[in-house]
Amino acid sequence: MLEQLSSGIPQMPTLKTYRSLSAIGRREMKWGFIFLSPWLLGFVVFTFLPLIASLIFSFLDIRITDGILTSPNFIGLENYETMFSDSQIWATGGATLGSLWITVRFGLIALPVGIILPLALAVLVNNPNLRGKGFFRSMFYMPYIIPFVAAIFLWGGMLNPETGWINRTLLWMGVPRESVPLWANDVDWVYPAYVILGIWGIGNAFLIFLAGLQGVPTELYDAAKVDGANSWQQFRKITFPMISPVVFYNLTLSIVGLFQYFLVPLVVNNGTGRPGGATNFFNLYLYKTFFTFQRMGYGSAMAWLLFALILVVTVVLFGTAKYWVYYAGGDRDS
Repeated sequence: MLEQLSSGIPQMPTLKTYRSLSAIGRREMKWGFIFLSPWLLGFVVFTFLPLIASLIFSFLDIRITDGILTSPNFIGLENYETMFSDSQIWATGGATLGSLWITVRFGLIALPVGIILPLALAVLVNNPNLRGKGFFRSMFYMPYIIPFVAAIFLWGGMLNPETGWINRTLLWMGVPRESVPLWANDVDWVYPAYVILGIWGIGNAFLIFLAGLQGVPTELYDAAKVDGANSWQQFRKITFPMISPVVFYNLTLSIVGLFQYFLVPLVVNNGTGRPGGATNFFNLYLYKTFFTFQRMGYGSAMAWLLFALILVVTVVLFGTAKYWVYYAGGDRDS
């Protein structure tokens, strides 16, 4: 796949090719760079320079309260040595897991829901026998355009163990009060509560899946019906292979997003890690290290660890894509 991407990206012109361009070509190139300059400036100022700064900070003992006139203390790899022995990141036993393993455990629960549910909804809406498709498309996508923080507060109220309407409904249905879930205040229910909160924002993945499904040629289904294939066989042999690039795209974005999971535990549980440290996600621990404890050097080292983990997982995912991702223009990804 990487070869396909690189072959489809135009190469930057060299000085030799620029000199060989006509006057019109040079003018077009000049205006092209002029129109690109706002993005290039934003990328350099807000992405590239902070990236380099965080790498430099990871080798320093620097704090926000030191001030810009204080000479930074270079400590080499000490931040990384401390990080790899930090039990709050790597602990696998005891009362609570390390923040990294908490993130991975939650990801194993939330990732299947975040992929299977929007795909199932897209298959349902794409059914030719369904009426009111426009209505369902709008209803499934509309929650995605609502600011996520507002949605978290909304769902936090609904999942409130005392006053939330979900628990009130369960009590009305006859569920004993002692059996009603405490949701985000219970170690056993906090991850299901977070998954429910995440379902609110699956509209984007749903829309992407729906677009992929609508791109599958209908003649393939007609031929499969003639051969006697049932609905499951059509999905397994036609639908999934044809939309596998879309699945791969959503899977990659979901994994990256789960490694950076931060906003929900910060708002719902105030970033405290309650209940029982179960919500002390890696990105939340990074945030508190950097801004609460003001250990900018150590926080930068943690950020680069997160970058390395996401890079490794993404490379592995791209490596496995050749076995299950199919492109209509050729063979499976290679």
